[in-house]
Amino acid sequence: MAFWDKWRKETKPQETEVQNAVEEEAAPEEAAAETAAEAVTPAAEAQEPAQETPEETAQPEPPVEEKKTSFWQKLKKLYMGDVFGSAISEADEAFFDDLEEMLILADVGMETAGEAVKELRQRMIEDKISGQEPVKACLREILAEKLQVGDTRLDLSTRPSVILVIGVNGVGKTTSIGKLANRLRQEGKRVLLCAGDTFRAAAADQLEIWAGRARCELVRQKEGADPGAVLFDAIQAAKARGVDVVICDTAGRLHNKANLMAELQKLRRIIDRELPEAAVETLLVLDATTGQNGLIQAKQFQETAGCTGIILTKLDGTAKGGIVIAIARELQVPVKFVGLGEGINDMQPFDAKEYVGALI
Repeated sequence: MAFWDKWRKETKPQETEVQNAVEEEAAPEEAAAETAAEAVTPAAEAQEPAQETPEETAQPEPPVEEKKTSFWQKLKKLYMGDVFGSAISEADEAFFDDLEEMLILADVGMETAGEAVKELRQRMIEDKISGQEPVKACLREILAEKLQVGDTRLDLSTRPSVILVIGVNGVGKTTSIGKLANRLRQEGKRVLLCAGDTFRAAAADQLEIWAGRARCELVRQKEGADPGAVLFDAIQAAKARGVDVVICDTAGRLHNKANLMAELQKLRRIIDRELPEAAVETLLVLDATTGQNGLIQAKQFQETAGCTGIILTKLDGTAKGGIVIAIARELQVPVKFVGLGEGINDMQPFDAKEYVGALI
C-alpha cells in the first residue's frame, strides 16, 4: 500500500468524527429547513425544474498566459533550425524577427544580420520564394555572397614568400603556423619557421615542436631577443637556403596596446627592406569563440599591419564564428583557412558555401 493511500485511510475516520460533531451543533433553523426540504414531493420537483443561480453558472476559465522563451534559453539552444517553419511567407514578421535574432546569437553582428534579413525579405517578394528549404537556400546564398570578398588562396608567387601571422593572446597562432607549414610542405614547398614570439615563455620551444612535426626548418634566438632581429636572420637564412616560404610567428598582443601594435609595423618594414619584391601575406588568427570583439580586433590589426586574410580557429566546438561575415562585409578581408581540431592535419581551406551550410 502506497504511503498516500495509507495516510488517506487513517485520516478518514478522524474526518468523519469531526463532521458529526459539527452537524450536532447545527442551529435548529437549519434542521427545520432540512425537514421542509425533505417534505417536497417528487411531483413538485417534476413541475418546477431546478434553475441555476448566477453563482452556480460555470464561469469561463481565465486564459493561460503563454510562456515566453527567455533570451538565455535561446542562447543555449541556438535553434536556427526551429526558426524555419513549413509555411513561410514574406509577410511573416515573427519569422523575420526570430531569424534576425538567431543570426545575432551566431555572432553575425547586428548590422550584418539586419542587412541579411532585409535582403532575404526582398528576394522572397521578388522571386516569390516560400517554404522551409527554398528560404534556407536563399539565406545561405546571401551570407555566402558577403563572405566572397577576395581570393581565399595564399599568394606565394615569389621565392621566398613571407607569411606574417598575427593576433591576440591565446587564439592559436603557433598551432596554426604548425598546421599551415605542414600543409605547404605536403604541397612540395620548402618552409622555414621564424620564432618571432620572444616574449612568451617557451614560445620558441613550442614552435620548435611544431617544426619537428611538420618537418620544417626553424630560426630562433634566446627568450627576450628582439623579434625584428630574429626575422632578419630568418630572411637571410631563407635567401641562402633557397626556401620557398618563411612563416613568422609573432607575440600575442592586445589590439589596444599601441606600443605592441607598432612593433608589427617594424616587422613589416624589415620585410619590405630585405625582400622588397616578395609576396607577403599577413594572416590574422581569430578564435571562433571571440564574438563581436573579433570585429574590433580585425579593424585595429588591419590599420596597423594590413591584413590580407583570416585563419578562423576552434570551429570544432559549439562556436559559430559568424563574426567573420561582418569582418568580410566591413573590411573586405577574406577568410583563408579554418582550424577544425588539434591535429596537424586539422586545417582546411575556407569554403564560404560549406561554412554557411553548417551555420544554417
